[in-house]
Amino acid sequence: MQTVHPKLDRFDHAILDVLTTEGRISVTELAARIGLSKTPTQARLRRLEADGVITGYRAMLDPIRIGRDHVAFVEVKLTDTREAALAAFNAGVRRVPEIEQCHMVAASFDYLLKVRTADMAAYRRVLAEDISTLPHVAQTSTFVAMQAVKEDGL
Repeated sequence: MQTVHPKLDRFDHAILDVLTTEGRISVTELAARIGLSKTPTQARLRRLEADGVITGYRAMLDPIRIGRDHVAFVEVKLTDTREAALAAFNAGVRRVPEIEQCHMVAASFDYLLKVRTADMAAYRRVLAEDISTLPHVAQTSTFVAMQAVKEDGL
């Protein structure tokens, strides 16, 4: 399946740059920042949303303040990597709320997970009861993050 990349110009990129750090900015302020009037800025914003470039808006939370500051990265090796097995694993991952990110990788293991929990005891529970019981999991290796140096999303 070919990925369609919409043609983005400098104004589109400027809109995206502002919204990645200030998602609640008004259209009027956004227009002033990028050097366009409100109406074309609003039209571009709607087009970026309709084209799936902007997929949504959300609040960024401080994990320490909500008691989820334990981060572990987990390498996962599967027993089977045929499409049906990958689909079953992917579906299982989506049902585990503590798995913040999941990436299929080209490495000596198959997936890299970012898991966020309250503490080591909570992580051990998630590993034993959720991750290790996902379809086709053969082996896991855990790396505990000591400090987040940079955690920016697009």
